[in-house]
Amino acid sequence: MYAIIKTGGKQYRVSPGQTLRVEKLEGAVGDNVELSDVLLVGGEGETRIGQPLVDGVKVNAEIVEQGRAKKIIVFKKKRRKGYHKKQGHRQLFTSLKITEISA
Repeated sequence: MYAIIKTGGKQYRVSPGQTLRVEKLEGAVGDNVELSDVLLVGGEGETRIGQPLVDGVKVNAEIVEQGRAKKIIVFKKKRRKGYHKKQGHRQLFTSLKITEISA
């Protein structure tokens, strides 16, 4: 069984036992999170597509890690003007382990 969920402005295809990184969610390591924005459920029998969400379906997950991703460099420059600006950015993330898809 699999589901397509929406969190942090992105969509992810998840199935039980899978680990994935999403945008930062509130909670400590070991906490359970319930993701209710389910767009599609499939895998066993017929596929259910939401309009926009599937009613009565929730995805339960456990927080495995809270952290920051590798640093990326943001460099801006305007030619012939002497303008340049260098910044670094580390995005916050949450690692989730999908435990159950309840229909």
